[in-house]
Amino acid sequence: MILRVSKCYTILAIVMLSCFHFANAQLTDLARLEYSFIPSTKSEDQYTRLRALVNYPIKLNEDDYLIIGGEYNRILLNLEDNYSFNTEQLSKLHVIDLNIAYTFKSNSKWRFGFKLNPRIASTLTKELTLDDTFLNGGAYMVKDRTKADIDKPYRLILGLTYNTTAGVPFPLPFISYYRRVNDNWSFSAGVPKSNLKYFFNEKNMLQTFVGLDGYYAHLQQDTEIAGKNVDHISLSVAVAGLGYEYCFTKHLVAYSYVGYTLRLNNVLRDKDRNDVFKLNDLNAFYFRSGLKFKI
Repeated sequence: MILRVSKCYTILAIVMLSCFHFANAQLTDLARLEYSFIPSTKSEDQYTRLRALVNYPIKLNEDDYLIIGGEYNRILLNLEDNYSFNTEQLSKLHVIDLNIAYTFKSNSKWRFGFKLNPRIASTLTKELTLDDTFLNGGAYMVKDRTKADIDKPYRLILGLTYNTTAGVPFPLPFISYYRRVNDNWSFSAGVPKSNLKYFFNEKNMLQTFVGLDGYYAHLQQDTEIAGKNVDHISLSVAVAGLGYEYCFTKHLVAYSYVGYTLRLNNVLRDKDRNDVFKLNDLNAFYFRSGLKFKI
């Protein structure tokens, strides 16, 4: 029963992260550079992620855009604890996404978006195979009233997403809601991130947040643990903390988040995605910082 709950949690994290990256990044972010760090508690193990994203919108009509882009995540696992197997092949993971999206306005209130997201997620120590590739996608409706002349501007995103890394053979729903309450406060409710934000002014913002983070990747080099072959590695993290944003301009934003993991699940899995070996899973400090250029 515990394994089933753990697997469902990982599936949920992977699916929601994929949804959110499209709904947030591909509709608003044109470029992003980001650094994440999680040092394991009572352990020498460390997790570091470097992320770069670029999207280029091509205007087709007045309100229709084709978006072509890419994202690269370099994940560094510094596993220094005394494990009974060779951890060298786990030291470096690569997640490479090709982003192809189309968005258009159906009327003055609703915008629709469709996304195709081929992905390579692997150690890339050998020649690329089909096991290293995944195909994700989704369809979304966005009602954006953040620039409207109303007392409490808001944004609502509804969608369906399909993610092959989750192993669920049907689309799953997605919802995210943002509202600016007044000049000083706003909130966002959804998965993988919800927050309550305070605006000192339009350049300086402080927020409390809860959210999900993680990855899923194929291991190209065969590894056997306790008589079982390991084919994949996944990390799913629930984290809460504080964040700060500074707007250099309307479009250029620097941000930093510090927090503590509420749940950390770092697992080696077999080809059927069943748990084989759990790496250090003690809750730990969390840090993420970056720079983004948005619409």
